[in-house]
Formats: sequence, C-alpha cells, structure tokens
Amino acid sequence: MSDIIDRRDLDFLLYDCLHVDQLTEHPYFADHNRQTFEAVVDTAIRIARDKFEPHAAKLDREPPSFDGDRVHIIPEVAEAIEAFTEAGFLSASFDADDGGMQLPYSIAQAYMAVFYAANCATAGYPLLTLAAANLLATHATDEQKERFLEPMLQGRFFGTMCLSEPQAGSSLTDIETVAEPLGAGRYKIRGNKMWISGGDHELGENIVHLVLAKIPGGPPGVKGISLFIVPKMRLDDAGNPAEPNDVSLTGLNHKMGFRGTINTALNFGENDDCIGWLVGEEHQGLRYMFHMMNEARIGVGLGATMLGHAGYQHSLEYAKERPQGRPAADKDPTSEPVPIIEHADVRRMLLAQKAATEGALMLGLFCARLVDDIKLAEVDEDTERAEQTSLLLDLLTPIAKAWPSEHCLEANKLAIQVMGGYGYSSEYPVERLYRDNRLNAIHEGTNGIQALDLLGRKVTMKNGAALQLLLGRVNADIERARQTPELVELADALETATQQAAKATMTLTGAAMQGKVDLFLANASVYLEMLGHIVIAWMWLQQATIAHNQLDEDGLDTAREQFLHGKLQAARYFFRWELPKVARHSELLSSLDDTTLSMQPEWF
Repeated sequence: MSDIIDRRDLDFLLYDCLHVDQLTEHPYFADHNRQTFEAVVDTAIRIARDKFEPHAAKLDREPPSFDGDRVHIIPEVAEAIEAFTEAGFLSASFDADDGGMQLPYSIAQAYMAVFYAANCATAGYPLLTLAAANLLATHATDEQKERFLEPMLQGRFFGTMCLSEPQAGSSLTDIETVAEPLGAGRYKIRGNKMWISGGDHELGENIVHLVLAKIPGGPPGVKGISLFIVPKMRLDDAGNPAEPNDVSLTGLNHKMGFRGTINTALNFGENDDCIGWLVGEEHQGLRYMFHMMNEARIGVGLGATMLGHAGYQHSLEYAKERPQGRPAADKDPTSEPVPIIEHADVRRMLLAQKAATEGALMLGLFCARLVDDIKLAEVDEDTERAEQTSLLLDLLTPIAKAWPSEHCLEANKLAIQVMGGYGYSSEYPVERLYRDNRLNAIHEGTNGIQALDLLGRKVTMKNGAALQLLLGRVNADIERARQTPELVELADALETATQQAAKATMTLTGAAMQGKVDLFLANASVYLEMLGHIVIAWMWLQQATIAHNQLDEDGLDTAREQFLHGKLQAARYFFRWELPKVARHSELLSSLDDTTLSMQPEWF
C-alpha cells in the first residue's frame, strides 16, 4: 500500500476542523507547536511503515504460541515495539512530572491511528500499556508510580486489564476473584481471569496486571469491587523484577483476528502466593478501572476506524489500477477495458467506505480533543468547564467505540467486494483486516453493553444534561452551516434527525419513569445506532462547512481542490444514504416496540 494513512485527511481533521495547534497557546502545551506535532506524526508513519506493517501478515500466519513453559512471539514484534518505545511514543502524552513530553492527547491518538492502520495486532501491546499507565498516573500513589508507572513509560514493563472471569463474562457483579488483606496495602489475590490481552509474553521485563477483585466483607455486587496492581514478577527494593508472583498462564485463546495480540487465561494465586497492591480506596475499583476502560474503548473505536481506513486505501488503490469491463454505454467489445473505479457501483462502495472511515476518524480525534480540553480546564482549576466537557465525552464514548466497530467493519466488507476474488485471498490484506476488525464489536465491552451504557446511564445522567450539551453543539453547527446556501440541505436534514431522536428519547425515558425499565432498554442497540448516525453526520457537517469555505479561497492547487470536493461529496453521501435511517430508528423506538422483549426463550 502506498500510504498507511491519508495524511491530507489527518491534517485536515487535526488542524482545520479540530484546531489542535491552538492548544499550544495554553502554557501547559507551550513547549510544542504545529511543527513538532507534524514531526511526531512523520516519525510514526516512518516507524509504522518500516517496523510494523512489514510483519503484519506474517504475525497473522504465525501467531504467538505456548509450549507449556513459555510464550513464543515472532521477533519482529519486539523489534517494532522497541522502535516505538525509543521514539518516545509510550511517554509522549504524559505529564512532565511523570516523565512524559506533555504532548496533547489529540496528537497521541493521531500517531496511534497510524500504528493501528499498519499492524493492529502489534499495536495492541502499547495500547494496553498506555491505558494502564494512564490509570496509574491518575489514581496510584507516588510510590506505586515510581515502582510501576515509570518502568511502563520506559517500555520495560507492559500493562493489562483483568476484568472478565470464565463464569462471569461481562457481568462484573459476579466476579469471584478474592483479595485478602495482609496489611500495608498488600493483599493476597486468588482467582481466574479470562480473555486477557497481552497477559503473558517476554516483550519486556515484567507485566503489570490491573486486577479487579473483591475484599471479603465488602458490599455485594459491583460496589464491593476493588482494584489491585498484580505484577507478574515481584520487585526488589531497587524496583527490578526479582521473583515470580504466582501468576500462571493456563492457556491461549485462538481468535479469528488480532491473532498476533496474545489473549490468555490466567490463574492468580494457584499456590496461594500471589500478592497485589491496592489502588486507591477499597471498593472503588470499578470507578478507577473505568478510567482505563473508557480510554481503551476510544482506542478500540479508533482501531476499528483505522482497520476500515486501511481496507479503504487498499481497495481504492486497486480500483484505480485494475482494468475490467467497459462503461455501460460502450457497446464496442474491442475497446479498451477501463479501471473498475469508472463503474458507478464500485464508486458507491468506495464512497461508503470513505464516509464511514473519515467520519469515524474525526469522531475519534474529536474525543481526544475533549480529553485535552478537560486537562486544560483542570490545570486552570475551571471545575465547571471540566465537568461539562467530561459529560460530553462520557456520552460520546460508547458511540466512539461501537459505531466504528460496526460501520468500519462494513467498510472492510466493501473493500473485499471491490477487489472481487482477490479480496478473499491472503495475497491481499483486506480479508485479514476484516477478520481483525470483527473482534472490535466485542473488545472492551460488546456493542450491546455499550448501547445499554449509552441509553441506561449516559443519556439519563444528571437529568439528561449530557444529551442537551450534545444537541446544543450540534444545533450551533447546524446554524453555522445554514449561512452557506449549498449546505442548507445538510443542515435541514440533521435538524430533522435530531428532532426525531429527541422525540424517541422522551418516549423511552417516559417509559423508564413509569417503571418499564426492561422496555426502556430492550432496543438500546437501535438507540445507539440512531444517535451514532447523528453524531457522525455532525462530524461530516463540520467537515463540509470547512471544506466549502476553503474552496472559496484563492490559489488552491488542483490536488487540494479535488480533496475538498471529495469531502463535500462524502458528506452528501452520508446525509442522503445513511442519515435517513434515523427516521426509521426513531419510529421504532417511539413505538416502544416489544417484539424482542416479548419473544419467549421456549419459542426459539
């Protein structure tokens, strides 16, 4: 593939739409400027092209294996992660006090997007470590930061999150891992964890497991969950790995995609000698873990976006180069075949991929920009601004995870279709990209769980304040777009869709207030789809407004002009082909349809 990522699009989103360069006007980010941001992304593209992309297919063919004693991973993975670490990508977005560069999270997500597109499996190891490190940076003690966070940012230690258990799955209420107090913040850990990505390997000196467990005598359910640092190897007084901590690998899970990111079943305390260190306060573990989970969810959504984007780039390049068939109006069988991109149905499939992936990419970067805004509000001690921005981010997080993992997967499917028979063969990477992306609907909470979180918690929290914030910002951009006659069609369509969604929301919350909670949540997945389409349409309306304004500027070269026309056409596609689905979703939700709820298990 000629380009891992469309750099024009990335720069357009970062600087023209999200104005990330303006962050440097604040003292917290004053050591940076657009030139340093671009240099960081340039470095990421170079390393991704040289060290990550070349072994992606090999890693899929030769995934990690366990011989009963140790895990084996192809050597290219360690080489890639070493290059990633030496370039400073693990620590770049952390505070200077924690050993970081204080780079905006927006830029950190931008360079991570590059690595996801190049090789999502190898990129999974630093993704998990970064999320774990961010949790520790926020909630750990100074001593814990020194012993565990610093080595993680140096690339010496890796991180995981250990939530699920074989008998409980996603139901954290039912976890059975136990933590018995030993004094001085130390606990004896006993239990089993399942589906732990990055759970065992030798890519670094140690693995820091962040483990959810229950302390005997605590409150029932999720209110009794605490969080513990449980390293694979205990540390000596100097902070170096010294002896095993009774964390054992019981087996690997073999997946259809992401095959190179090792996924494990782990036993803690098999020999009654596993020690964990409490993070924060007892019984607050789930609240702390959500810090990591929410970051991971945004990362999963961005990863899903970039897998879709990579498939789009491959199929676009193929469509431009592959001659086949003739225009429908050409009846001369002796005329030269045309590139398949000349066929309208191929352009339809490419346009659908472009609309999904570029809309989702802006959403992922928009969420990262909100993280930066929250950080600056906290630095300024502006509590109200921090709380308002956090509310909006909380609402968008389940959408940012679930919408791309559904619709950018559809983009991968279309990439295969564009490439025809070659799309299904391992000669080209699009079939692998599809398999990889299929997992993202399950990663970090299934999309059904994201839907329940969105409707059951985020929409209703603080009397609907988050949804009102979102609709307020959407309506402001609708009015801004209306100032441009060519965009009135889009503005009117989005306004109608938001009104339909608001009506459905009122009907659903009314049912909840009447005690019909099961009915309220029965079609939550449809609600997420509906609100997700509105959010992506909002992302496209912003892009279309900026693209139209730039087309009026003097001195545009042909390439830039074509790029901007492509943006406008993709926006039109999404508004004309996708946004009308909101009406049907709203109608179904407003009817309080109980078809799925009233279906009896015995009837299957």
